[in-house]
Amino acid sequence: MNINENYKNLEESYLFSTIAKRVSDFSSKHPDVDIIKLGIGDVTLPLCSAVIKALHNAVDEMGYKETFKGYGPEQGYDFLKNSIQDYYKKFNVSLDLNEIFISDGAKSDLGNILDLFDNNNTCLVPDPVYPVYVDTNVMAGRKIVYIDANEENDFLPLPDDKIYADLIYICSPNNPTGAVYNRVQLSKWVDYAIKNNAIILFDSAYESFISDNELPRSIYEIDGAKNCAIEFCSLSKTAGFTGTRCGYTIVPNNLTFNGMNLNKMWLRRQTTKFNGVSYIVQKAAEAVFTPDGQKQIQENINYYKQNSKVISDTLDKLSIKYTGGKNSPYIWLKCPNNMNSWDFFDLLLTKIGIVGTPGAGFGKNGDNWFRLTSFNTYEKTTEAMNRFYSLF
Repeated sequence: MNINENYKNLEESYLFSTIAKRVSDFSSKHPDVDIIKLGIGDVTLPLCSAVIKALHNAVDEMGYKETFKGYGPEQGYDFLKNSIQDYYKKFNVSLDLNEIFISDGAKSDLGNILDLFDNNNTCLVPDPVYPVYVDTNVMAGRKIVYIDANEENDFLPLPDDKIYADLIYICSPNNPTGAVYNRVQLSKWVDYAIKNNAIILFDSAYESFISDNELPRSIYEIDGAKNCAIEFCSLSKTAGFTGTRCGYTIVPNNLTFNGMNLNKMWLRRQTTKFNGVSYIVQKAAEAVFTPDGQKQIQENINYYKQNSKVISDTLDKLSIKYTGGKNSPYIWLKCPNNMNSWDFFDLLLTKIGIVGTPGAGFGKNGDNWFRLTSFNTYEKTTEAMNRFYSLF
């Protein structure tokens, strides 16, 4: 019996478990310190009232023979897919219902989609990068090549014809940097993918935070993208579904390689390995796309954007360079005095009780950078940045 020895090539510990241990060790020695966490990727505001109402109604339906639901379609109920289809029309993107697949979140599908691709494929990821893109390919033994996202290119790298890849990861708005590609930049990636017969795996989990109407919310706003891109989105940050779990993946019908259609392959994979998202959660997700739901989740998003402004205003006063904030819940700042990001983490924790995320955890280009998030309360965010300003 042999095991998958590619797991030996993974980092020993996941970034956020390392952070949690450092914070726990500090708290045990200094229990009186009021620690404020601005490193969390989790939301803090509750589900909006439209979602709660839909959840209650769906639970009630499950209590009656006439409305009880058992196994649902693995790819999702049409009522939710119709809502997502209408949502995309706002961006002038037309989708067929069978191109929309409901999931329990973008993270799961970003890993599971790799079932469709040969392990000999090469994947291209930016550095710094969301660790899941790297780890899921390390587990499969794929070759990974990196493209530099750095201060010089505003953390928005463009294609390099000297680099060949079969699978291309793009996250916009980006985690961790908060940087957002414009239409011209994304068009260059689409052209590169088509030229190289490659697939773009486009993570749009934070699209709802985009304020600038000139910036694309979906890869499919770019001509040709349906011939080379799969899009992943989640309601985790959009509507606070981090604990409720629901997202969706778009696999266009146009994607055919070596005589095999990726849409049909993904349908086969999902119907074989996935039993679908619960009816109750899908009814809650449907409520997100109603007029009331859209209004209410926008109020929550605006609340987090207010926190982003508190952070960015403080950094502006201190003349600390950063990206993100305006069109993203993440603020990616350059560590003062060119500090190492883990040293900066320890400084903030021990001196002012603030927890962020060291950029080194996202790749070598993050060594001197640091991620803060806007997902805490306004009061705690304000207090944290008052401490931050006093320290620097």
